Amino acid sequence: MKKLTRAPNLITAHHWMNVLTTAGIACELHNRYLSGAMGEIPADQCAPEIWILDDRDEALATGVLDRARNGPANARAWRCQHCGEWLEGQFTVCWQCGTARDPLNDE
Repeated sequence: MKKLTRAPNLITAHHWMNVLTTAGIACELHNRYLSGAMGEIPADQCAPEIWILDDRDEALATGVLDRARNGPANARAWRCQHCGEWLEGQFTVCWQCGTARDPLNDE
């Protein structure tokens, strides 16, 4: 078992845990309840931590979290084929009409 990273807050920690679990990486969340002890315990020791169960997953887990933090590297804007709305690259469904992105017909 190895500490992978600290999260800035519990919500982000849970999101990262979900991302890692979806990628098939076994992990645990530590310090889930320590925020209430802040002041008695140094603040930097109260942050939620994500630990991976298998040390061999470290490189894969780091890459998965980097992509989750930064978003798709090559995501470009696209136009909805149904209503013509322009959307940012990270979206897979048009916010205006609900049509799914067709990656073969991106403009």
